[in-house]
Amino acid sequence: MCRYLLLFLLLSSMAWGQNPDSLETHSRDSIRYTNLKARMSKTKFSKAVYRLLFRDVYNQGKIAEVKEIETNPFTPYEGMVIRKIFIRQLDILGESVYDTTRKGNQLERFLSKSLHTNTREGIIRKSFLLFSEGDDIQAQVLKDNERLLRSNRTIVDARIIVVPRKDVTWMADVVVLIQDAWSLNFSGGFSSFKKFNASVENLNLRGTTHSQRTAIRWDAKDDSLAKFQFRTIYTVPYIGKTFITGQASFIFERELKEQSVRLFRRFLTNETKYAGAMEIGHYNTRQYKRVVDSTDKRLTVLTDYKYYDVWIGRAFKFPFPNSKLAQNSRIVTAFRHNKYNFDERPDVAPNLNKIYWNRTATLVSLGYSDRNYKRDVLIYGFGRTEDVPIGNLFVLTVGRENTEFGARGYAGVQYATGKYLPHNLGYFYALANLGTYSKNGRAQQGVISGEVNYISNLIPFRYSFFRQFLTFRYTHGIRRDPLDYLNISNNQGIRGINNDQLIGTKKFTVGAETVFFSDKSLLGFRIAYFVFGDIGLVNGVPSIWKSPLYQGYGLGLRLRNESLTFNTLQLRFGYYLNIPDLTSPTRFNASGNVPLRLRDFDISAPAIAPFQ
Repeated sequence: MCRYLLLFLLLSSMAWGQNPDSLETHSRDSIRYTNLKARMSKTKFSKAVYRLLFRDVYNQGKIAEVKEIETNPFTPYEGMVIRKIFIRQLDILGESVYDTTRKGNQLERFLSKSLHTNTREGIIRKSFLLFSEGDDIQAQVLKDNERLLRSNRTIVDARIIVVPRKDVTWMADVVVLIQDAWSLNFSGGFSSFKKFNASVENLNLRGTTHSQRTAIRWDAKDDSLAKFQFRTIYTVPYIGKTFITGQASFIFERELKEQSVRLFRRFLTNETKYAGAMEIGHYNTRQYKRVVDSTDKRLTVLTDYKYYDVWIGRAFKFPFPNSKLAQNSRIVTAFRHNKYNFDERPDVAPNLNKIYWNRTATLVSLGYSDRNYKRDVLIYGFGRTEDVPIGNLFVLTVGRENTEFGARGYAGVQYATGKYLPHNLGYFYALANLGTYSKNGRAQQGVISGEVNYISNLIPFRYSFFRQFLTFRYTHGIRRDPLDYLNISNNQGIRGINNDQLIGTKKFTVGAETVFFSDKSLLGFRIAYFVFGDIGLVNGVPSIWKSPLYQGYGLGLRLRNESLTFNTLQLRFGYYLNIPDLTSPTRFNASGNVPLRLRDFDISAPAIAPFQ
């Protein structure tokens, strides 16, 4: 009951953020009046109803600001000395980094201050800033730091502002604007005292940015030993000034039992010299699989294994300092070692179920990374600033794996590129992977895969904007085992269904989605409408091109408030063709959808080419 009361107060505060005197101020900030707004402003009653249900959210200032994506805003201040750093933390409700004069109403301010603890200023200074007082301003460092702040789950948006001193022309103050995300999430379900579940997640414990998620489930009628299920995951995003993230997981559930500890540090910026990770864990899983050549046969696959995984990487500046590539390009070398030891698994043999072999692997990689970022909005977010990666990536990986059935080698290459197309034609991303194990000159568990993504520019339509998304994926497996296969359901192809018969070792999928971002919000949640179409081919005899054409089409809407950390609420209606064992061609789905992020061009651990 407390959870629903809290949610009601939050939604109410967002909806009632305007009073009659401030309506005109917010109206001027909007893109334009809608016909609905004009009609509903004729009487006091209809105007009150409008303010209750709707709120203008996309404004000219925000769109214009992020369109200046080619210019680093800190370049004019390069070389100036930082005198003071001021941290200003905005309320999670009502305020905005785009307009610092905007204030929330009394209820929003009460909820922001009484039910949420802002990130401690000392934590921001100690663990989140790449610069200090007395440093010379480096434009690229400030730009990277702004992006890193926005990438943290505890932060909705962030801005860094340089304010030159009038009395000392070679000095400046730096203001860091931080707007936290809502940190507390509750969820659960109750059918009786014999069957219920509940979870709580705090993304910012007492303002430390530490996060903890705990969930329980009870089912007294469960015939297995897992009547009570439990999980807890604790994460420290950055340990001190090291930018090392730590995470510990303990999960005891019917399908998964896990105990693991992980420390890792990414190549956060182009100036990061070292990255790496250390991980150790114990997994016990239950999976339900089918055999590729006989999809009517369903198996229960139990696995129990222990593992450790360690890698370290070093980035070097581009060897030609006068080249245009010198600033954003790096040469990266990395080393990785891991070991997997199974206590329970399916039957294995020299030519069977290689993914379940006991094994120890050593991999090394040499890579080239050229990356930069441009600011944009309304891609996968609902108004927050999104940092779009542009650049290139090339990685060569080689290694050796020692298994219980002898040693084998590995070699793989990866290439990726992403850029904004000229003439405002949109964003293009391409990825290609080629990798295989080899033994006695014969390929094993190989993969050839490619992916192309296209995202159009924001296209004005009536009172707001829409985007077009296109995705093409192709994967070809080389000598894979019967339990090692692809599935073209959900995010891997035909979205909206989960079918364990759409499997194989070769696939080709095409997905299209048109998203209309409404300029209104409903009870504080911004709205996006979408239509989609997916087609897919998998295996097929004698060729993948002889496969039945699996299809899915539909429409829906998404609701999200960027100040809250709840997953995006998605309502979707789909119509499906040629899907095996589908009782009805139509399907309605309501779910929480995790916002996607664009792939970056940073190099991480030497890895086996993914089979997906």
